[in-house]
Amino acid sequence: MLHKRMKQYISSLMSEEQQAAPSLKVEIYQEEKEYMEEHELISNDVTFIEKDPTTRFQDASIERCDKGTEETLSEESFAFLEQPIDYLQKHKNEFLYLESKWLKLIGVDAISLEVSDVFGTYDVMVGLQLQKKFEISLKENLSKELHGDEARFELIFNQTDGLFDLNFALNYVNGFNEGMSLEEAYLLIYRFLFKLVESVEERSKDMN
Repeated sequence: MLHKRMKQYISSLMSEEQQAAPSLKVEIYQEEKEYMEEHELISNDVTFIEKDPTTRFQDASIERCDKGTEETLSEESFAFLEQPIDYLQKHKNEFLYLESKWLKLIGVDAISLEVSDVFGTYDVMVGLQLQKKFEISLKENLSKELHGDEARFELIFNQTDGLFDLNFALNYVNGFNEGMSLEEAYLLIYRFLFKLVESVEERSKDMN
């Protein structure tokens, strides 16, 4: 799960030349940095340099898609994410589909984002690579971390793909605001999912 993927990730960051050096400086994003430090996955002679979060999805694959047909309307560059999130309020027939190498690190296939036709909220849809046995823990964590009387989510285990289909409203995630950009929204979603998977994994260890 996450712990194993994080160990593989930090190993890939450090070349043989770096490992031979007396001290190392490793550039890493906030979420991964916090995880590495908390779980002591790196030696004390390594110094973490926190990377600019706005660069995380520079290499992502981004598509605008039609909600009715799921057909791709256009492939977009990273610059598209600079637009305010209310782009989706103005284009309710569309959803955004984002793939990134960073999502694989947390066991997510892709992130879809759209405005709900029923509730008007910004709805997030992902496939989450976790075993079915974690369903109760996932639901408990989602109930805890999504705030507000109208907070809602849907979690269904897909037997065919071996993934959880997770839908939740971004509006009820701490840090959300109506004035944020699409990029800020995706960074918030990433952090939320990272912490969700981390919490579920930690609870699993405590129960064993």
